Amino acid sequence: MNSLIYLDNAATTAVKPEVFEAMKPYFLENYSNPSSIYTFAGKAKQAVEEAREKIAEALNAKPEEIYFTAGGSESDNWAIKGAAGACKEKGRHIITSKIEHHAVLHTCQWLEKNGYEVTYLDVDEDGLISPEELEKAIRPDTVLITIMFANNEIGTIEPVEKIGEIAKKHDILFHTDGVQAFGHEPVDVQKMNIDMFSASAHKFHGPKGIGFLYLRNGVKIDTFLHGGSQERSRRAGTHNVPGIVGMGKAVELAVEGMEERREKETRIRDYLIERIEKEIPYIKVNGHRQKRLSNNVNICFRFIEGESLLIMLDQKGICASSGSACTSGSLDPSHVLLAIGLKHEIAHGSLRLTLSEETTKEEADYVVDNLKTIVERLRSMSPLYEDFVKEG
Repeated sequence: MNSLIYLDNAATTAVKPEVFEAMKPYFLENYSNPSSIYTFAGKAKQAVEEAREKIAEALNAKPEEIYFTAGGSESDNWAIKGAAGACKEKGRHIITSKIEHHAVLHTCQWLEKNGYEVTYLDVDEDGLISPEELEKAIRPDTVLITIMFANNEIGTIEPVEKIGEIAKKHDILFHTDGVQAFGHEPVDVQKMNIDMFSASAHKFHGPKGIGFLYLRNGVKIDTFLHGGSQERSRRAGTHNVPGIVGMGKAVELAVEGMEERREKETRIRDYLIERIEKEIPYIKVNGHRQKRLSNNVNICFRFIEGESLLIMLDQKGICASSGSACTSGSLDPSHVLLAIGLKHEIAHGSLRLTLSEETTKEEADYVVDNLKTIVERLRSMSPLYEDFVKEG
């Protein structure tokens, strides 16, 4: 077994060797700027367009509907700010949910400071929005619905097709943050009536710093970056050719092995959850049990702090994350966990384990065995747990 067990694949993934090899020539040999007109630049330009075609095929989209960006956060910002700006004469109302990634929430908050109104939909205890409540929230001045495809913390997959149906019925643009879903779940932008879709390569074994925005033909949004004619004059900046090539290869590999990978990850995921539920008391599994990303395990352990848990897991060579924002310097727990109804003291004890196709049953056993010991030790130092046991 490896000395390092990496279970934070929702944060980032390892670049696959095939992806790295595909990128190398565009650093060392075909290093030209694809916007140049000489013959040498032709190879780079061709590689960019081939990657665009692979991504479009994976989405059931057209190549000219794919725009390269620096990643998911840029794609989310561009889609939301761009749509809001282009539609401001029609209306200034946007609908989103309370469990979105901060790339969406902070963008919506920025728009609120600039004259827009935003409705933040509640979710149920599993993290699902209600399509009925969504439709009720629509107003005559609603111009955009932005609801994520799958939640990055608890793994819940939203009813995207139903949301798209509602948006189309009311002639409202629908954007979905697909950063956690793309490459892991099948996506059909036609069937799902998605107008804009954000993704980031490093979430599916591609390189960091490259992503894309799917923008349906005919949808008008403001230009986000000015300064050049790249991406059909809608997103300026010299193309990151190695990154684009790497993302194209990563998409190709993700699509080819998706079904088999999902089956394996689901099997290990469910095994992890089953062992934890049976062997560690006073825990809560977060997120929908079935409508869930195949690699996501999110659990709250009562009477402990997520930060302490992460530190002790790290000492055992286990990389994980906590839904608690205290790990980044805030005392507040995850907004997602609070939105699904957890109390602050429970939400603070959250742990997110996100697998890859490389995760083994042996590694899962090692994680649970250490979790049992660590949780027991941390609880033994907790006055709250001591009082709870006495009262019990």
